[in-house]
Amino acid sequence: MIEYGAMSELQLPDAGKVRVVAERLREYVSRSKAPNTVRAYAADWRDFSVWSEQHGWAALPARPETVALYLTELADTMRVSTVTRRVSAISQAHRLAGFDPPTADTRVKTVMSGIRRVKGTAQRGKRPLLTADLRSIVQQLPSTLIGMRDRALLLLGFAGAFRRSELVGLDIGDLEFGREGLKATVLRSKTDQEGQGRRVGIPYGSHAGTCPVRAVEGWLTALGAVSGPVFRRIDRHGHIGTGRLTDRAVALILKRSAAAAGFTADNLSGHSLRAGLATAAAAAGVSERAIMAQTGHRSLTTVRKYIREGSLFLENAAAKVGL
Repeated sequence: MIEYGAMSELQLPDAGKVRVVAERLREYVSRSKAPNTVRAYAADWRDFSVWSEQHGWAALPARPETVALYLTELADTMRVSTVTRRVSAISQAHRLAGFDPPTADTRVKTVMSGIRRVKGTAQRGKRPLLTADLRSIVQQLPSTLIGMRDRALLLLGFAGAFRRSELVGLDIGDLEFGREGLKATVLRSKTDQEGQGRRVGIPYGSHAGTCPVRAVEGWLTALGAVSGPVFRRIDRHGHIGTGRLTDRAVALILKRSAAAAGFTADNLSGHSLRAGLATAAAAAGVSERAIMAQTGHRSLTTVRKYIREGSLFLENAAAKVGL
């Protein structure tokens, strides 16, 4: 049982200082994190600040007891991943303000350990889109401008295992066609905020109808542009705009296309393309090193989640015992 001490001794937060740190936090993460992470961190810090003020306790600097109580309350309604992210936001805010983060205190760590044990840490992610599924989806796309764009986007997103932001961030100048296939240069990504860039090879497909290289070539021919975004908005009259698609559009296009092909789209997202390539590759016996080279993952732990899923029936022990 954790002793939280005398709560009456906690000081009211300095609202002005909290706002200043919130702005510094926003600026810091905006330069080092993906846009979605920026918004999440800012919202996390704001939530903790408001919660602390409502209870009459200081948000900055916060006492470990305050943070422990906050996380305990969150755990009733939030996922473990969300609670964990709140811990990170609180820690960042304190470090920026020159305070030791209360999240490093044993009491806070003990509470988080208890939350993980009680609620579990398994993530309920969107399901990966496997090769056979993708083939069925793209085959029913119409031969219109929108259909050509969507076919190229889905096939390239899968073959390159691109994140949504990477996919829609591609410009025509980032693509290089050659004898072996297509080379795509990703100038900036979630794990490469400094813009060092990486090149991804997209080989020709075995079937013309599902070949990502041919699909992109066909779309660029129809687009008729020599520079600018690869994937652009198209209005209902078939007019191609100059602005690039948003990362949210990737999920919407996949869901719409999957639904038209008779799939349940609720458990699909833009990430299903990236996860699908990693899972399908693992099922085909592709090495961890080769999968990580394609996906751009830096964490072996992360990519192994897909490898485990894809390898469930590869060298399966139960399949070898003669049932």
